[in-house]
Order: sequence, then structure tokens, then C-alpha cells
Amino acid sequence: MQLILKAGREKSLKRRHPWVFSGAVERVSGAPRAGDTVEVASSRGEALALAAYSPQSQIRARVWSFDPANTIDAGFLRARLEAALSMRERLPAARHANALRLVHGESDGLPGLVVDRYADVLVVQLLAAGVERWRAELVAALGELTGCEAIYERSDAEVRTLEGLAPRVGWASGARGAERAPGRCPIIEYGLNFRVDVEQGQKTGFFLDQRENRQRVRALAPGRSVLDCFCYTGGFAIAALAGGACTVLGLESSAAALEVARENVAANSLDASRIELRQADVFRELRQLRDRGMRYDLVVLDPPKFAPTAAQARNAARAYKDVNLLALKLLSPGGLLATFSCSGGVPAGLFQSIVAGAALDAGVDAQIIERFGAAADHPVALAFPEGEYLKGLLVIRS
Repeated sequence: MQLILKAGREKSLKRRHPWVFSGAVERVSGAPRAGDTVEVASSRGEALALAAYSPQSQIRARVWSFDPANTIDAGFLRARLEAALSMRERLPAARHANALRLVHGESDGLPGLVVDRYADVLVVQLLAAGVERWRAELVAALGELTGCEAIYERSDAEVRTLEGLAPRVGWASGARGAERAPGRCPIIEYGLNFRVDVEQGQKTGFFLDQRENRQRVRALAPGRSVLDCFCYTGGFAIAALAGGACTVLGLESSAAALEVARENVAANSLDASRIELRQADVFRELRQLRDRGMRYDLVVLDPPKFAPTAAQARNAARAYKDVNLLALKLLSPGGLLATFSCSGGVPAGLFQSIVAGAALDAGVDAQIIERFGAAADHPVALAFPEGEYLKGLLVIRS
């Protein structure tokens, strides 16, 4: 079976970009079903790659291999998994945490597959037709290669609907083997204890991509008053508390997330009198704090994904600007703002421009002193810039 491209549309594949969009396709030879492997060929018949076919998605095919001589089978997938696991074993973070991202989709040559490890539990997301086709083989190989009997599936992201796939959530393997409260996985990160809700938490339960950034905030926290906005289950707030912050206020709209955050505070030997976790609409609460003349030495902004794709970027820009403007108004002179965007539709340059506009409207002068990105277990393939979704700035107010 072949997917033949229109004339001149092979350039991105030759640069090893792993996506083939529907608009680049001239015709399909044979009758491939969703998830089947197809050979991608140029208009002149040159074989370019082997890819997973997805008839309902705008991303019509996702490349498995740029070597058409390969065979896509269980052995091929297992080898890709082995390579991904081997890379993580050599990362410094593996010595400081028992929770890591083991597979990061296209950047690990396994398009649509996300695998996070929380101690002895794996959480998998199958987000594209190709990995859905090989679900049984992937789950079996992951169990064998990691030794984790408990594998929970969180294939409930919106992108599955774009692939024509129904959401699926539940234990894929070893549900009875997980001896813990339902959905709670205890993990350790740089000596701090966290409980991860793999069943109901956002994404796969915890934001592993922010691991090193939490550690950086911990180092910046001594003696500072800290405001952690969109604190979720308390990652940044607890890191700041452990680092020696004099006070920490965490804001989060989700009662369920705050329940886990309070468990996380209790799981560590920290002075809980110095931290408050408050359920609130963050935008409304920031305005109230501003009106009361509150000031903080360190503000963390880690909001949810306002713009999953570039199409939503314009509306998202307003939300990012508003929340950064409010945060900058709450900063003491000399205070630090650690501000993030996990929106793939908002590139780093646009994000910096948004924060600059927020500072201008807030009437404050500020400088970037550091830039943040995702932890090293979230690699970005050089030819796949879309994989670099998390960006952040550390800004100091003059």
C-alpha cells in the first residue's frame, strides 16, 4: 500500500519531519485501514518512508521510519522502546527521581505514544492510529522491558478524536498488582514525596516536564514570599517551601487537585504553617490580591494549555497577557516571575512578546534572566520543532 505525494511535497520528509498532512497527498494506492503501515512515495515514485495511515486526521500519516527497507512489526517497535528506555537510564534525573517520561512520541520515533513511569506504575497514552493498531504489542513490550506489572491507560486526550479514535481509560495491565489507594502512586523527586493520581489527574497525573524547573524554583525560594498560581497538586509550591520560602500561597481551581496537594504537603517533613493552598479562580483571585495591595517576592505562573494549536493562539494570547500583567503587578521590586506556557500553538517568540506587552501595560520594567524548557526526558527531535511545547521565562522586576 502506498501514499503518493503531490509534486514538490516531499521536501519536509526529506528533512525528516515525521508528519504527512492531507493536503500533501495526491492519492492512496491500495485500501489501507486506520493504523496500517503505508509506504510514502514522491510523485516520481521515490520511496521516502514508512508511516502509519490515519484516514480521518489532517495528519494523514505519521512516519515510523525514513528507511523504506525496514519492516514495521513488533520487533521494530520493541527496539524503539529499548532505545528510549536506554536513553532515560543515562539521564542525571534518573538518580534523583523515580518518575520519568520514558517515551515522548515522535521525538522517540514512536509517533503518538506517551509513556510516563511513576515508581512501579506506567501510564500510557495512545494518541494516534498507528500506535492504536499496535496497542497489545506495545503494552506487552513495556511490561517486559520495565518490569512494571501495573500499566494504566489514559488515552483520553482530545487529539484522539481528530484521529477518529474513541477515548479509552483504565488498567491495561496489572490493576490488582498495584498495592496502593486507588489512583495514588507515591513518587520521589529530588528528595520530595508526591502522590500522583494516575486515574483522574491532568495529562498522565503529574507534570514531569517541569521537574528541573521545580528544582530551580526551590533554589530561588529561600527567604522569599511565594505565590504559585495554577498550583495543581502543589509541585512548585512544595518545592518552594522545601527551599526555604518564608510563606507560600498556592492557588488552584480544582478541589480534587488541592486534595492531592494537601496530601503531598503532609507526605513531607516541612513546616506546613508556612503554606496555604486556596481553592479559587486564579484570574479573579489575582485581581483581589492586587486590589488589596499584596506583594510577593516570587510568583510562579504555570497555567493550563490555553492554545493547543496555532488556530487558538490569538485568543490564548489575551489570557496569557492578562495573567502575566496581574502577576507583574503583584511582584515586589526586585521580585522574580517564573512564567510558563505549555501551549504548542504559542511559540517562544510570541510568548516573550506577550510577557513584554504585559510588563508594558503593568507599568513595570523587567528583564529576562533565564529561560526554561522541558526536562531532558522530554527530548525534541531536531527535525520536529512541534515537540518543543513547554517554554518559560524567569523575569526580574526592576
